[in-house]
Amino acid sequence: MRRFSIAVVAAVTLGAALPSVPAHAGAGSGGRGLAHCAAGTCHFDVPPGTYDVRVTLGGKAASGTSVTGESRRSLLPETVAPAGKRVTRSFTVNVRTPEGEPTGPEGTPGLDLRIGGTAPALAGIEVKRARYARQIFLVGDSTVCDQPGDPYSGWGQQLPQYLRKGVSVANYADSGESTVTYLGNPRLWATVRPLIRPGDAVLVQLAHNDKTTDEATYRANLEALVAGVRERGGQPVLVTPIVRRWFNPDGTLNNGTALLVNGLGVDHPAVIRSVAAARDVPLIDLTAKTKALVESLGVEGSKALYLTNEARDNTHTSVRGATAYAGLVRDELVTLHLVPKGTVRVG
Repeated sequence: MRRFSIAVVAAVTLGAALPSVPAHAGAGSGGRGLAHCAAGTCHFDVPPGTYDVRVTLGGKAASGTSVTGESRRSLLPETVAPAGKRVTRSFTVNVRTPEGEPTGPEGTPGLDLRIGGTAPALAGIEVKRARYARQIFLVGDSTVCDQPGDPYSGWGQQLPQYLRKGVSVANYADSGESTVTYLGNPRLWATVRPLIRPGDAVLVQLAHNDKTTDEATYRANLEALVAGVRERGGQPVLVTPIVRRWFNPDGTLNNGTALLVNGLGVDHPAVIRSVAAARDVPLIDLTAKTKALVESLGVEGSKALYLTNEARDNTHTSVRGATAYAGLVRDELVTLHLVPKGTVRVG
């Protein structure tokens, strides 16, 4: 069993046990300090909203610390601090109810952060309500959402670790949704749309579950989502779906199953590209990018990106695959100038 670093204990009272998490930690402005932490988890009793988190890492020994939060979101990648040194890192997190998938359980109130890594050492933590944060909203399905349990992970669940303070990810992707159901469910689009503010980016990846949606309907639904974002002053971004890991004998993915062509012959990525061009919407061609990555790894190497070994699942991604695909999205956010300079982690 990995021990929680003595640096955490020393930051409160040398040799003393961490106190239990308080019931209330300042509902208006958040709370600060290690008094909110125990057994590798920090809890802040704050209402839904957007919060800036600043952590101080390091201790007497060399350390490596990561932070996850809420519904298994990766918020800070493992960060190394040399022995006897302190490093500070900041990120912005979205706190909402439900805290994971919009049609899932509510989760726990407030903000919960979990301290991990190969040698975790948390020396200080501070949480404040964010004043000028920009949101990246995610509209998608199970390949994007905050998956509730191992070994599953959506790429949207891994995206926050690539962003610094000033930009947060509001992941409203939901398992099993198509363009039809996302628009029709009041807990989904009707809930997300009023939250969009001028300047917010809204990434839309819906295709995997549009198995019986005809082309005209699929196109109209995408256009409705684009129009709804623009009416709120947001920036719509269309994202083609990640590929399914379905190889041809020659080692390519050039088939309808892998490339999301439904039973009616609707080529989802092609329609998305067409709508993006016709409506002058930024496009992240994640189909093309994930296809190139999966093919480069080959039949065996690509299994680790999906849940092929764990669940014979070649559609949903592992943490490793979701992290790799989130990195591809991060690169496109930078290329398309959709996030401010200095808010993206490139390492």
